[in-house]
Amino acid sequence: MFSFFHRKYKESFPFDLLKTDVHSHLLPGIDDGSPNVATSLELIKGMSALGFQGFTATPHVMEDIWKNDDQTINTAHGILKNAMLDANLHYPVVAAAEYLVDGNLEKLLSQKIALRTIRKNWVLIEISFLQAPIQLRNILFEMQLQGYQPVLAHPERYLYYAQQPKALMELKDAGCILQCNLLSFAGYYGKEVKGFAEKLVDLQLIQLLGSDLHHERHMEALRLLPFTKSLQKAMEIIEN
Repeated sequence: MFSFFHRKYKESFPFDLLKTDVHSHLLPGIDDGSPNVATSLELIKGMSALGFQGFTATPHVMEDIWKNDDQTINTAHGILKNAMLDANLHYPVVAAAEYLVDGNLEKLLSQKIALRTIRKNWVLIEISFLQAPIQLRNILFEMQLQGYQPVLAHPERYLYYAQQPKALMELKDAGCILQCNLLSFAGYYGKEVKGFAEKLVDLQLIQLLGSDLHHERHMEALRLLPFTKSLQKAMEIIEN
């Protein structure tokens, strides 16, 4: 059980209770996250200093921008693991992915190509920040038919849902796990995102927390992350 009674509002966030970060961009040079091995190692050192004991790298997979696949992800993962051994860093790093719901994901599903998972059968997906894809429900259903558990990354950043949170309730009820970014609660992405993240916690829709770490600016913001009342409530919901 998480022990919250001794932690006061505004104290630093207890990263150690999460143990493994399920959403990060640590693999070097394959998306808009870490650009090189040296940066990856520094980010891992920083995150471990906060209390994380393991990491799940989730490089973007997008048909028009980051065209990652098993080959690019496995190569970058291997390079990072070797560098970690040389640097005497002994933390588990799982190489998963963050799939944009687009034509490429539809193709992978239609061809029954195995998707990379963040935990067991959990697959991290993201959608456009402009509008929800019309095929979202169909893709979620197909993922479930193929034995996957969809995990929607940072729903609080899709502000078109802010006026219709019922749509996210329906996604959750349909079996989609909702993963919120820790930095959203610090206002890193703006006041609107912060407010929506807090609202989603009040509605008990958030089921998973992750850093979505890309770079040192994120790292520095995480170091300053306070353990707000909303985050405390989110952790209590996750525990239950």
